[in-house]
Amino acid sequence: MRAWRRKKVSEQREWFLKNGSTFLQELIADSNGISNPIRFFSSDQILKATDRFHPNCCICRHRFFTWYKGVIEDRPYAIKKFKDSWFTEEESEREVYNDIVLSSRVSNHSSFLKLLGCSLEFPLPVIVFEYPENGVLNEQGACEDGTLLPWKVRLKIAKEVASAVTYLHTAFPRIIIHRDIKPTNVFLDKNWNAKLTDFTISVSLPVGKSWIMDKVVGTFGYIDPVYFSRGLVTEYTDVFSFGIFMLALLLGRAAVFAGSDGYHCNILDYVKDLQERGEPVEFVGGVNDMMPGQMKMFLDLALRCSQRWCEDRPKMILVAKEIKLLEKGSLDCSDDSQI
Repeated sequence: MRAWRRKKVSEQREWFLKNGSTFLQELIADSNGISNPIRFFSSDQILKATDRFHPNCCICRHRFFTWYKGVIEDRPYAIKKFKDSWFTEEESEREVYNDIVLSSRVSNHSSFLKLLGCSLEFPLPVIVFEYPENGVLNEQGACEDGTLLPWKVRLKIAKEVASAVTYLHTAFPRIIIHRDIKPTNVFLDKNWNAKLTDFTISVSLPVGKSWIMDKVVGTFGYIDPVYFSRGLVTEYTDVFSFGIFMLALLLGRAAVFAGSDGYHCNILDYVKDLQERGEPVEFVGGVNDMMPGQMKMFLDLALRCSQRWCEDRPKMILVAKEIKLLEKGSLDCSDDSQI
């Protein structure tokens, strides 16, 4: 028993030294030693809080990580654990630290899930965030249990996520491209405020540069076609994904869904096909919740964001301004229900 305990402590120490060294290197490279304070949690605290990562504590699962609810010192947290067997060791380490560093950098912005700390006593760091009381959006842009949110709340979510992405594109000398904007990366706090998260595959462009070439990563249905075909990453890569995110919120459908003929259907192609055939696009919502004119303008903006070519898409800062005006009712919204 004592030998096993010594082995466990030795492994934790080895992981801590290895992870801690990499973590400090990443923070220094990112911010020249200036960063938000991060609390370090022990593995014992994390394991106790999540009942050793028990499924009952699971908030949601992604392909390469799982979110858990954990209570530490009477405070609830959202705890993000990456799968240990994730791609190659070098790839997984780089992307986990990328998530920590960029989450730390944006934590003071209200539309991002706030990073509070991490534990380095695991093969890959476990990350600790503020707890979002109203959970995560599902693939259809609804509550995780499938409950459709009122249109005003969905519009507010779009405004807040647009603000977050605009911040990534404009607030730093090196433009940050998120590369995975989608409903399941958006959490909701107790006041239904949207919190964007997950920087595992995000990239910072070189200072003064507006693009890079990189391997294609992301979520099928949300990936910019220019990026997909050429490997060209620009701020318009996020604009396209955000346009698909808007369509999911508006139509209550996943980016890729099963069509009536049994084949998988892309939400963007679905809308374009309806328009080409002169058929109305059906917006989801209750009878007293529908605002057809406002929804039509929202749809038009989503389609502009989702144009095939980058030069035909608006910049994210303009998208955010237009949604804000739309929410305030400052734009002229006709009340027709036909599109």
